Amino acid sequence: MIRLVNLHKRFFAGTDREIHALKGVNLELQKGSFTVLVGSNGSGKSTLLNLIAGSIRADEGKIEINGTDVTRLTAHQRSPLISRVFQDPLMGTVSELTVLENFRLAALRGKTKGLSIGANWEFESIVKEKICEIGLGLENKIHQPMGTLSGGQRQALTLTMSVMDQSSLLLMDEPSSALDPATADTIMRLAQKITNQHQLTTLLVTHNLKDAIQYGTRILLMQSGAIAKDLNEDQKKALQPQELINWF
Repeated sequence: MIRLVNLHKRFFAGTDREIHALKGVNLELQKGSFTVLVGSNGSGKSTLLNLIAGSIRADEGKIEINGTDVTRLTAHQRSPLISRVFQDPLMGTVSELTVLENFRLAALRGKTKGLSIGANWEFESIVKEKICEIGLGLENKIHQPMGTLSGGQRQALTLTMSVMDQSSLLLMDEPSSALDPATADTIMRLAQKITNQHQLTTLLVTHNLKDAIQYGTRILLMQSGAIAKDLNEDQKKALQPQELINWF
């Protein structure tokens, strides 16, 4: 479970450019839930995601993941608990390394680094099996450099790598916005599948209103640094596209 208590974040504090990006956000995300976060540019969505990930620090408030207070932990220290998929497909993987080597890094996240993991056929077999579930034929390309693959293929692999360790939280920041419609749909369906199968707690930031309605079990609207609307699964199912458009 993820618990956010009275989170505040200011940028350029004490200057005439001060921005109060988050204003006392309180939120709980239950294990295995898939929450969609929408809002206009500047509403605080990405700031909230970055605070949870540890990329930036909160000025006030507390962040708990599975009962552990991680508020003052760095992004690296939180990494065993969190997997992340970025808007830019190039950010989630290492281009110069092979697909298999990227999976090795994902499996080692949060563990003491050593040479044994991923160095044998058993690990390679596990990786191939997981990649095969995507259905894109990438299991035959595990020895290729990641940089030779398309953006959509890399996003799909990044999602698959999210379940290679013991992380329980998946953060996705516009993961399909840079992809063509067909590939974007594949990525979103894969995210839903992985969330369901592995009981990940998933938080998706998106501007795609179709995806906001189609995916997830809860939807939040952020406005001016605060959560303005919070719809549960039944309310979300009843949400009509025009009503969602009217929120903006």
